[in-house]
Amino acid sequence: MKPFALAGCVIAWALLPGLISAAESAAGEPLAGTEPLTWTDDLASRMVDGVDRFLLQKLEASPAQRAQHWQHDFSSTEAYQKSVEPNRRRLAHILGVRDPRIAFDGLDLAGTTSQPAEVGRGPGYTILAVRWPVIRRVQGEGLLLVPDTKSPAARVIAIPDADQTPEAICGLTEGVPAVSQYARRLAENGCLVLVPTLISRELQARLNRATLTNREYLYRSAFELGRHVIGYELQKVLAGVDWFVKDAGPGEAKIGVIGWGEGGLLALYAGALDSRIGAVGVSGYFDSRQNVWQEPIDRNVFGLLEQFGDAELASLIAPRRLVVEACRGPELELPGKGGAPARLVTPQLAVVRGEVAHAEELGRTKIALITVQDGTGPNGSDPALQAFLQALGVTAAVVPARSPPEHLRAAFDPAVRQALQVQEIDDHNQWLLAESPYVRREFMGKLDTSSLGKYAESVEWYREFFRREVIGWFDDPRLPFNPRSRKSYDAEKWTGYEVVLDVWPEVIAYGILLLPKDLKPGDQRPVVVCQHGLEGRPQDIVTGDHPAYHDFAAKLAERGFITFAPQNLYLFKDRFRTLQRKANPLQKSLFSVIVPQHQQIVDWLSSLPHVDPQRIAFYGLSYGGKSAMRIPPLVPNYCLSICSADFNEWVWKNASTRAPHSYVWTGEYEIFEFDLGSTFNYAEMAALIAPRPFMVERGHFDGVAPDEAVAYEFAKVRHLYSARLGLGDRCELEWFVGPHMIHGVGTFDFLHRHLNWSKP
Repeated sequence: MKPFALAGCVIAWALLPGLISAAESAAGEPLAGTEPLTWTDDLASRMVDGVDRFLLQKLEASPAQRAQHWQHDFSSTEAYQKSVEPNRRRLAHILGVRDPRIAFDGLDLAGTTSQPAEVGRGPGYTILAVRWPVIRRVQGEGLLLVPDTKSPAARVIAIPDADQTPEAICGLTEGVPAVSQYARRLAENGCLVLVPTLISRELQARLNRATLTNREYLYRSAFELGRHVIGYELQKVLAGVDWFVKDAGPGEAKIGVIGWGEGGLLALYAGALDSRIGAVGVSGYFDSRQNVWQEPIDRNVFGLLEQFGDAELASLIAPRRLVVEACRGPELELPGKGGAPARLVTPQLAVVRGEVAHAEELGRTKIALITVQDGTGPNGSDPALQAFLQALGVTAAVVPARSPPEHLRAAFDPAVRQALQVQEIDDHNQWLLAESPYVRREFMGKLDTSSLGKYAESVEWYREFFRREVIGWFDDPRLPFNPRSRKSYDAEKWTGYEVVLDVWPEVIAYGILLLPKDLKPGDQRPVVVCQHGLEGRPQDIVTGDHPAYHDFAAKLAERGFITFAPQNLYLFKDRFRTLQRKANPLQKSLFSVIVPQHQQIVDWLSSLPHVDPQRIAFYGLSYGGKSAMRIPPLVPNYCLSICSADFNEWVWKNASTRAPHSYVWTGEYEIFEFDLGSTFNYAEMAALIAPRPFMVERGHFDGVAPDEAVAYEFAKVRHLYSARLGLGDRCELEWFVGPHMIHGVGTFDFLHRHLNWSKP
């Protein structure tokens, strides 16, 4: 805050003692010490639009910010690899490539008594149906093209797009033009080719609710548990590399990975992660990633753009060879019927060229850029295949395409294989969910509860981890408050003002301040910040007796509390959900903005003459209850927190594909937070609120979760407060017979007691 602005604010309040008594204000007039609020548009909409512009600016600025995370050392190949190893580890972490792969000697032939494993024959090669172990009970499955030659010219993993089958890019079935059947073209040129099955983009109504692609369905649980559908498919590819290395013998393998569309994505990531891959071919994918938020949500990688665009990924491949084929990519639009709306478009040639040039500069290497018909032609061109094979050390000219292979299992239904591949990953996600309490217990092992002093000291590491790695944190300094207000309510016992504060350029905080009319000069009252839920507005909790809120901000004001009802970001459906899409690639979330908004709000409230800065409480319902778990841990001004109609076993709520209560089945595609399964469930978040008072308000008929899930998670919080810290009087759960709503009985008593304010 600029000194003169602060001084002006202080002087204004010093000159106007007692004028905060709103009864003296005319309708529409500002609160003393604030400027008039003259905006006549929808302030909530204005706020969301401003945050949208703020995040888009951050996305555009992200390439320039990445250099700080890299320490390239070009003094030798060994030094270079060592210098980028931290980036490679970070990439594996955010992609969820964490589970140890299973060692195996050879691929399993996927044949039966009615259908042998040999499924096709082409000129100079045989096609086998194969499976291979990857991680715990997850297998790769696809086709292996074996050349007739004694020794293959190279070993290649050819990865189709998510909407292609292995059979299609081998020429066994229709769906892919002959020119783009790069798997069989590589086999025709003497390569041993492994073609994995990818999880498809097939849309289905899940539990007769949200319509999701197979990829988004698996992404949701995986993301919450620190894994990713991309990571699972990378593990399948890298398991294939493991086998290639073993099959070829030490130092003998010429290993390449090539793919189109989603296959290009996986080829690029695989080459960046694994230096055993000698050459990478990326077709119809290489691009600038500032618009990744518009792509299918299964490409959403938390923190990707903090360190990695496609150019930075390419620099992890250097000095190995990368071939980029600029051609037509997959083009589609997903409708967003419960799932995340998305689209895929062909990368613009100028952008591809720019990203390639940037990659060459970063890695001090040469990338082979093959352009097909100004970047819009079909993939699998002869020049691209030639460049890829040459990068593998195959010097012979690419042979012309031959006749397609004979299909020996024409009755094969790839939908059965797809269903099994989906089920295996889902099963692994559910196993991770069952293991997650033990992982979190180990994670929290450094928390020292031997004394309150030791606790306060040891919890700070976890608070900072939560701030940076879970919520995400913008280091931008906040602006001066610049408060603007107008009188909007004049009730019998209180007066209400709409208030707007500046937070960052383009970002405001907005809410409604209720001041009791019996305030007297010198009074310092406690404040309750009352938070609405999903698609809510501050007005909803002030008047109108909304069935969920029951005017609880106004009722508390009638009891003599000052209350403030902030507008949080979660309204306007896709408009706010796409804010999460824009924030996640930056390693940020909705709460990366909401938390600073609340810090600005409580700092401003603390400056008001009738507010006791030591007695500012938070009380939120539903999505406001989510806020009650995430904001007070990072806003120390909140002296207590009440979570209403939301508290439960949160990781289970997001990751279970068994429970009907799960968000896996719903339209809240923004709700999933990366790796909470390994770090912070609600009990661990509550540990960041402790030793401040904490309360849960729970209706027995609240559909958020069953009672037992709420009780299970709360028992861990109660154990911390009562058994470990000796603060049992600061932790409560009130059950009441009712639905998803503010009950306002035990919670009001809790506020009176812990804010030291007498009941009326």
